Amino acid sequence: MSGLPDPPALGASALPAGTFKDEVVIVTGGGTGLGKAIAVEFARLGASVAIVSRDEGHRKAGVEAVEQAGGKAFATACDIRDAEQVKATFDAVEDALGLAGTLVNNAAGNFPVPAEDLSPNGWRAVTQIVMDGTFFCSREFGRRHIAAKTPGSIVNIGASYAWTGGPGFAHSSAAKAAVKNMTETLAVEWAPYGIRVNCLVPGLFPHEDEAAHIKGVSERGEGEDQRQPAGRVGAPRELGWAATFLSSPYAAYITGATLTVDGANWQRRHMLMPEFRPIREQLGKEPFTG
Repeated sequence: MSGLPDPPALGASALPAGTFKDEVVIVTGGGTGLGKAIAVEFARLGASVAIVSRDEGHRKAGVEAVEQAGGKAFATACDIRDAEQVKATFDAVEDALGLAGTLVNNAAGNFPVPAEDLSPNGWRAVTQIVMDGTFFCSREFGRRHIAAKTPGSIVNIGASYAWTGGPGFAHSSAAKAAVKNMTETLAVEWAPYGIRVNCLVPGLFPHEDEAAHIKGVSERGEGEDQRQPAGRVGAPRELGWAATFLSSPYAAYITGATLTVDGANWQRRHMLMPEFRPIREQLGKEPFTG
C-alpha cells in the first residue's frame, strides 16, 4: 500500500492567479510554522498580508516569507489577549493596507502537561490566547465589516482533540473546543452581514518552527509517516491551500464548517487497542506527590 499521493509542488495553487488581488489578509501568529505557510499562500494569490505577533523575530520572518512569495507585507506587534491592543492592531493594519477582508485566527499557545500538574497561570496562558484572542480578533473584524456593510471571511485554526479530548493538553483541547463552537455560533450570527466563519483543523504537519517542548514529546519524529493512515504527514502548504480556498469566492456558500486536513488520522481505530500508558508515563513524569 502506498497511501495518499504527494501534493503538488510548492508554489502550485488550485485557485486562479490573483484571486486575492487588492485583498488584505490578517494572519495572527503568521511569522512561524503553519501560520507562515498560510500567509505565504495568500501572498502567492496576490493578497497583502498583515503578520500579527508579539515576537519581533517572528514578525520579521513572516514579512520576509510573504515578500519572497511576491506579496506585500505589513507587521504589527499585538498581544491578542488584550482587546484594546487588538483594536489598535486592526487600526494600524487598516491605515497601512486597508480594511482586511480575511482574518486567520492562527495564534496559539500549547505545551504538554498532566492536568494535575497544570497551574492556573499555565491554564490561562493557553486558554486566553486560543479562546479569548480568537474571540477578540473575530469581534473586531466583525464589527468593522458590519459597520462598513462589507462581506468578509474568518478562518479559525482548530484541533481534532476539541471533540475527542486531548490527554496531556486539557488547556488546549478545552480552548479549541470553544473555538469550534464559536465558529458555528458566529457563522449563524454573521451570515446575514455577509461574514463567513469557518474552522480549519490541521493534522500532523512537521515544520522547522516547532517548539522544543513539542519536538521533545516521546517518539516524536520517529516513523511518523507510518503512523498515519495516509502513509505520510502533511506538507504545510496543504493547509495554506485549504485556508485560501475557504476564504475565496469559490467557497462563498460555506460557513460554519470545520474542515479537517489530516489524512483521516483522527478517525483511526485499532481492532485491539495498544496497551494503555498513562499520560504521566508518556511524558516521562515522576508520580504526582501533591
